[in-house]
Amino acid sequence: MADQEEEDLRTALRMSMQQLSPPEPKRSKPRDSPVGAPTFSSEESSEVKTRRMQRELMAAAAEKRMLASKSYSEAVGSASKSVKKEKEFSVKDVNLGKKMLESEANQLFSMVFGDEVSKEILAQWSNQGIRFSPDPETSMGLVQHEGGPCGVLATIQAFVLKNILFFPHEFGKIASNLAQNSGSSRLSKSECVASNNFAALTEDVKRRALIRSMGEILFLCGANRNAVIATLSVPGNSVEGSGYSPGNEIMSNAFEGLSIESGSDLQKVLRVTTCTSQESALQSLDAALPVFQSRMGALLFLISALLSRGLDMVQADRDDPSLPLVTAPFGHASQEIVNLLLCGQAVPNVFDGRMDLGGGMFLKGISKSVEVGFLTLLESLNFCKVGQFLKCPKWPIWVVGSESHYTVLFALDTSVQDENELEERESQIRKAFDAQDQSGGGGFISVEGFHLVLRETNIKLQPEKVDHLCSTGFIVWSEFWQVILDLDKNFGGLKDSTGLMGKKVFDLYHFNGIAKSDLNGNQFGCGGETAIQRPRLTKLRVSVPPRWTPEEFMADVAVSSASGGNESSGKDVEVSKPEPSQHAPLVDCIRTRWARAICRWAGDPPSIV
Repeated sequence: MADQEEEDLRTALRMSMQQLSPPEPKRSKPRDSPVGAPTFSSEESSEVKTRRMQRELMAAAAEKRMLASKSYSEAVGSASKSVKKEKEFSVKDVNLGKKMLESEANQLFSMVFGDEVSKEILAQWSNQGIRFSPDPETSMGLVQHEGGPCGVLATIQAFVLKNILFFPHEFGKIASNLAQNSGSSRLSKSECVASNNFAALTEDVKRRALIRSMGEILFLCGANRNAVIATLSVPGNSVEGSGYSPGNEIMSNAFEGLSIESGSDLQKVLRVTTCTSQESALQSLDAALPVFQSRMGALLFLISALLSRGLDMVQADRDDPSLPLVTAPFGHASQEIVNLLLCGQAVPNVFDGRMDLGGGMFLKGISKSVEVGFLTLLESLNFCKVGQFLKCPKWPIWVVGSESHYTVLFALDTSVQDENELEERESQIRKAFDAQDQSGGGGFISVEGFHLVLRETNIKLQPEKVDHLCSTGFIVWSEFWQVILDLDKNFGGLKDSTGLMGKKVFDLYHFNGIAKSDLNGNQFGCGGETAIQRPRLTKLRVSVPPRWTPEEFMADVAVSSASGGNESSGKDVEVSKPEPSQHAPLVDCIRTRWARAICRWAGDPPSIV
């Protein structure tokens, strides 16, 4: 009897999956309801009726269990429209994690959005999934639909690029060969594929890189002790996994009509799972990936990061905990959100360490080195100063901030951050000078300290130069540095008669996930005159002149490198003019990292808005 019923069950499942629509009464109607209940012929015996009822109950239960599985969603994908009718969140949850306390949910909602938040801002943060671009030329990039959550997406994007480009042994040989040097895991020089080969990335590589990146960020927020994964309790949502499907209709339909406008709304549907190992976190993220790809994905990931850090710790990180993390009136991600995802702490500033204001008051900045960094247009406008932790990250990838948007800048070769000979020399001299500076950072030293600097750095100045610098009884850095710039390299200075020493040339790539109108195409596309709305990837050729080059050189004026009293040459050596630089706001951001950088690109200018 048992064997026969098992065979009947298989037959029932095969028949149900062959239909255009699975029988609704079995899935969505309770058995004690008279609506849609199966009817039987009066000629059937009670035993036959009982057996049929048992088989149908078993088949219905099996269908429910299989609803969240990949094989089922593929087999009955055409039937997912019926899920629209199941908008009540009363389906029994299976291993989705625990509910939050109402007080904690209210605290979380208030921290993120404040006590008064517009429906427009809530809509921005409730309609942004974490999904890759369908455009082959930008297939490695996450698509951004709204301006608000871009800080979350851009940071995830930066970590995704890190994993794809610099860990090919885990995600396929896409960009480079990993090289070990001096005990460091950094690449000294990468042999990277051309950028247009991003289209060759497989869905599996992108999926694994995304899951790895999300887990890495959450563990960073959890001080490498734990990661909290926030998901939603909805019909068909199970951490046992529904497979990787960017266009998961079941998940999309299940979220249709879902509205989160208060902490109470959040508490009803939010479920959280705490993972204490990387392996368990990656498994949970893999299973929950369709939820993060849904329209609630960016908000859920932000919540996951906040809970991983701990709400009380997040508030302690901030200078003003009374302000919402999502800034009014446009709903942008605050710097605290971006810093939390970059360094694991929700500090509000981008400088290194803490700034003591006196009286026991101080401002909090970045306290440690980071994997991927941050540059901002605001620094070029003198509104802030980005410290070396964010400006010089472990990997050559930066989140770029403008007044209203976040994008990503990256290189395929870590050597773009290496100092050249003249930069190393400048650092050496500045370090020696600062060691003698007893003015508390005022930028001047005593005559005795000055002579120590000359001996320590092996600088040979003419006696009259030394007497001139020492005439006031102290030496100012700016005057000393100008002398070093005009001093020939052979005497310990930085002047090079060829005008080429210290020049750097390299490539950078800029990705903007918001779809932009691309009229002329670029080096990644096929060109043409038809405007295409798509994310944009731009390749920039960057040339950084020597730091000692006169301003006239930057203004495209041919100058003589021998002018100003060259001590090693009696004749002028003409320096060729550089290629003029193209300009866009992104160039101003790049120049905060590489001063006086000259940037050129093909096609439309890169956009950071």
